[in-house]
Amino acid sequence: MQKWWIILLLVTLTSCQRDIRYEASDAVISRPDTTLTARVEIILLEKKINTPLGLQVHSFGAFVVYWDGVRIGQNGIPSAPGQPEVPGTETSYYQIPDKLSKPGKHDVLIKGTQKHLIESERNVTAKPESYLKMLRQPLIELSLVNLMAGAFLIAAIYYTFLYYNSKHKQQTTLLFAVICFLFFALLAMEYLKYYIDIPYTQYYTRLIIVGWLTFAIAVLIPLYFTIHFNFPHKLLFIGALTLSLLLIYTTEYEHYDLTARLYSLTLWIASVFILLYAIIKKQRGSILVLAGFSASMVINQYMFYDFGLYIAFTLILLCILYLQTQGAKQLEEAHQTSLLLSSRLQLELIKKNIQPHFLRNTLTSLIDWVEESPAQGVLFIQELSHEFDVMNEIAEDVLIPINKEIALCRHHLSVMQFRKEITYVWENTGIQEEELIPPAIIHTLLENGITHSIPLEDGSIKFLLSFSRTNQYKQYIFEVFAENRITSKHCGGNGFRYIEARLKESYGNQWNFSSESFTKGWKSIIRINL
Repeated sequence: MQKWWIILLLVTLTSCQRDIRYEASDAVISRPDTTLTARVEIILLEKKINTPLGLQVHSFGAFVVYWDGVRIGQNGIPSAPGQPEVPGTETSYYQIPDKLSKPGKHDVLIKGTQKHLIESERNVTAKPESYLKMLRQPLIELSLVNLMAGAFLIAAIYYTFLYYNSKHKQQTTLLFAVICFLFFALLAMEYLKYYIDIPYTQYYTRLIIVGWLTFAIAVLIPLYFTIHFNFPHKLLFIGALTLSLLLIYTTEYEHYDLTARLYSLTLWIASVFILLYAIIKKQRGSILVLAGFSASMVINQYMFYDFGLYIAFTLILLCILYLQTQGAKQLEEAHQTSLLLSSRLQLELIKKNIQPHFLRNTLTSLIDWVEESPAQGVLFIQELSHEFDVMNEIAEDVLIPINKEIALCRHHLSVMQFRKEITYVWENTGIQEEELIPPAIIHTLLENGITHSIPLEDGSIKFLLSFSRTNQYKQYIFEVFAENRITSKHCGGNGFRYIEARLKESYGNQWNFSSESFTKGWKSIIRINL
């Protein structure tokens, strides 16, 4: 029902039917010094209303208005000896007495002063209309404008909060919030004249602000599309767009309505260019948004300028809102994928320590130790239990304290020392206890070092974990001091794939992982960009 009400309202606003038919001559204006006198001849041809007739006057200055020689109102206070001028508003409305509103020829005289902006030589116009309609029209317009402005103010606040409270901050989210706020400000500034009386001395101030707000929107909307659709050479394109808008500003300076139209046209051309690129690349949502842009231009072309422009802008912002919802949907899908990945990695972590050959070999060694040295067998069982306890504790975590990871590695070395009867030495340096790391990635490197290394002459294998941090990244270096079984390529296999999956789960693409031999053994480096 509400949609039909809005459509009916738009039809009413754009109706071409007039209640008053008239002809008006051009104003004959006289401005000696600061005195203003203007005369307009109006011929009322037809009056279809029974309500009072009104007169709308557009003029700079402070003046008194006469209709057929009868004073019908005043706008501001004209200057007089010893009394400064109190500026009136650029637009003013007056009620004409019924006895003077009959069809025929009528004379409008505007008489007063214009102490400011004399150099602008602004024209004077006067046109009759239903007085009630003149009073109601701003209310009707504001009802729709306030609806649009309020919606976009709420959207600006919502997306600002969404950006600052999101773990993964997207530029497009903040950019959309800024665009919504600018559009709200544009609507508020355009219709500010209906809320407060703006003296004619500040008339151009509002238009200048409206122009710069339109300028900013004309830059930011194409910028949004370049980011969302991953348009190449973004900075070059936006730079060229900005220079084009500045050229319009300089060449059409003080032609405020024309400048706003040209800004809008430039915005439309730049956006359509990006959307065509997106369509060629078969990017989601590009066809629908292009259709919305086409509809916005049709509306702007055939509707009254002010309403056409803002309805077109509203349609454009709704298209961007559609893209935002598509982006949110993709984030949700990515989140679900990450949850599945996390579950799979948890399963992989558990499988690492309960794989059959590990349990079989460990239990076989345990039987031998219990038979030969029960006391050492008990220690073996305790270390194996501790390793399983830590593994079970971290299995469902995405990030764990580095100390837990080191504890897991130490327990594993104790177990493997019983199994292989090799002296394993663990050292670490520069470790910061508050640091977090994906579970079992150092443990995986440790397993590879045990499997693919031959002890040194003294029968030992040494492992060294080092940590360092700069303003750009933090880095773990894991070194195995032993003789490599395979010198050309380290057999990482599934272990390396597990490490990379864990790093991607926690840090996206902000990491690097390398593993290669060096003169004393094998070195693996995990670098996390900050």
